[in-house]
Amino acid sequence: MTDSSSPVPADVDDRQAVEHILGRPLSQAWPTGALAPGSRVTVLRDPDWDGPWQVEFAGTIDAMGAPEPNEHAQSLRGELRYWVIFDAPQYDCDGAGPYRKAQIWGRYLRAEPKPEA
Repeated sequence: MTDSSSPVPADVDDRQAVEHILGRPLSQAWPTGALAPGSRVTVLRDPDWDGPWQVEFAGTIDAMGAPEPNEHAQSLRGELRYWVIFDAPQYDCDGAGPYRKAQIWGRYLRAEPKPEA
């Protein structure tokens, strides 16, 4: 029997929900050369269209699931999709949201330098 009195961390709930929707577990095998979990990033807007987000904003690469190859027809060769936790809730270009986390294509992420100690 397990103790259910302590709350389940949100990331466990998130992972279970996403895995249920996908019908498969999220990979935990981090690709070589990918942004590391905990990396600070800016989520960018695409200069060629009004999206995918309303504004540029800060976030953190989430360890909920490892980056996965982006298999969308319009993705770039070798592009990855990352789970990103947003510093503040965000709305997408269609006005849907607010979102606190999303899977973001690599081209829309700019790694931020680590603060100096």
